[in-house]
Amino acid sequence: MKKNVFLILILASFVIKAFPQASNDAGLWTTLNIEKKINRNLLVFATEEYRLRENFTRNNLFYTDLGIAFKPYKILKISIAYRGIQKSLIDETWSFRHRLMLDISLKKKFGNFGLSYRHRIQSEVRNVNSSEDGKVPEWYSRHKFEVKYDLGKRITPYVSVEFRYQISNSRAIESDQTWHRSRYAAGFDYELDKRNTFGAYYLIQNEYNVAAPQNLYIIGLEYSLSL
Repeated sequence: MKKNVFLILILASFVIKAFPQASNDAGLWTTLNIEKKINRNLLVFATEEYRLRENFTRNNLFYTDLGIAFKPYKILKISIAYRGIQKSLIDETWSFRHRLMLDISLKKKFGNFGLSYRHRIQSEVRNVNSSEDGKVPEWYSRHKFEVKYDLGKRITPYVSVEFRYQISNSRAIESDQTWHRSRYAAGFDYELDKRNTFGAYYLIQNEYNVAAPQNLYIIGLEYSLSL
């Protein structure tokens, strides 16, 4: 009996080491979106986002997106974007990162419900001139599913879930070829008029299959302008 208890304790210790406990943090993400239609099927867009971390007390990052989107069919949109990122590090220095993103999105409406799926392939380099690894890109595949409901009163609530798969990352090879992050969100968009929309959401992000997993609890605020 004592031997069995001892073996169970040893096994439990290995399991705990294999699955490290995740730390928790809360933050704020604020986003400004601007888009301009070129014609019926083509538009350009820009996004600026600022994030806080460590329970809303410290800078996390700033980023700027610049992109173009093509909509060949009503249900299909393809977009390409560049993201410049300035991320604050623990020692209060800044890490400069460059990301390219290819999105393929499908949307379909069923009565008052709107369903959408987005697949994103992204590649990112960081601190390019800091080391030999600086020019080695990280590759990820991201899958996002969203359900919206049109209340008919300018308010559109929604829920979404996103899963991220790490294709390759030389800085975290232990997570290569694995799913390692998920996001769950619930929020709403409020249409102020045909050009202006305000949105708010609550997002939970979980990490797994990584060396130092973290759970994030995010309040998000968005403002979108169509020119």
